Amino acid sequence: MCDDELIPPSADLTEEQWLRAEPALAEGPVGERVREMRAPRRRTVLGGVVAGAAALTVLQGGERPAAAAARTDRFPLPTATNRAGEYAVLLTGDAGTGDEAQHAVAAAAREVCRAEGVGLAVGLGDNIYENGPESADDSEFRTKFEDPNSGLDMPWLMVLGNHDCSGLIPGSGGDPSRGDREVAYAQASRRWYMPSRYYNVALPARPGDGSDPVVEFFAIDTNPVSSYVAQLDPRYYWNGPYMREQRAWLDGALKASRARWKIVLGHHPYLNNGKHGSAGSYDGFVIGNYTSGIHLKELYEEVVCGRADLILSGHDHTLQILEPTARTRGTRQIVCGAAGKAGDGKAHFRHPATWQNFSDHGFMILKVSGGAMTVEAYTVDVTTRTARLAHRMRTTSQAG
Repeated sequence: MCDDELIPPSADLTEEQWLRAEPALAEGPVGERVREMRAPRRRTVLGGVVAGAAALTVLQGGERPAAAAARTDRFPLPTATNRAGEYAVLLTGDAGTGDEAQHAVAAAAREVCRAEGVGLAVGLGDNIYENGPESADDSEFRTKFEDPNSGLDMPWLMVLGNHDCSGLIPGSGGDPSRGDREVAYAQASRRWYMPSRYYNVALPARPGDGSDPVVEFFAIDTNPVSSYVAQLDPRYYWNGPYMREQRAWLDGALKASRARWKIVLGHHPYLNNGKHGSAGSYDGFVIGNYTSGIHLKELYEEVVCGRADLILSGHDHTLQILEPTARTRGTRQIVCGAAGKAGDGKAHFRHPATWQNFSDHGFMILKVSGGAMTVEAYTVDVTTRTARLAHRMRTTSQAG
């Protein structure tokens, strides 16, 4: 499946204004989806996998849903390194199509993960195409996550993408509250790890033993400051309480972290050579508070750059390992959004890059130890379901 994101005609429209400006959206498959969103469809309920999920209470912001229905057989977070002395992590993004490409990438990743001793996975948003889930027990959690990832039996650190927070228009990001359904689903799944809309996870997962973590992940929700449309719920305004709370949390969590490697997970990238562009000028928009991503650019530059080692993102359906620069103050941007859809085959911008691919499906493997961090990029032949190691990048730790 190719990259087919809907782009509004102007910045910061409401969804209704967008539909009036482009009446053709009300025709064909997109129009059908718009009508479905106006009168939510009924999907089949998952079986025993989500028993009890309907009883969950999902809270706003970074708060956690009630855990009464949480299952007790979840795949555990790694407490020790693999045989190579590393924590190995599968990186995927923009996967949730449910089609052959997603299944092929997952099948190829299974073989690599077995060989490399991978014990953790990351899903960088757009987890459920095209509109996100209709409920915490939507059957699409099975068809677009559990079934394709069968055999990848490990915790998956999940973040919210714009399609997970669709309003009337698929991928608009216009209804962030829909992301609460994905938080709730985490209580019912062995794999899906999303304790709240933003959160942090440190490895090894041995709380209270007094040792410093080797690596810490900070999962953030970028949608309220990079949606294609203006937000209508005051809680999710670009300068509303939710983003103020999240920014304060991220600032404090990065400041408090004692991990050797600090990695921020956010669906929308800071820098990007793919067609969507970089924060502050997404899709060619340079005005407004939402569509351009200007306030996400501020968040990355004022809170993340110079403090995190990596920013891992999706959104663009490409594979990119960019170079850290003076602008990023040493932080490296990686884009890994080709697990379900592929890009248009060409670079649109010229940020310095170590390696990049704009046409193939694929995934990456991150390996970290106290002394080094390695990123391996794999492209996938969808027809044969096989992976090819396309690039390896290694960074060594500097004492102090």
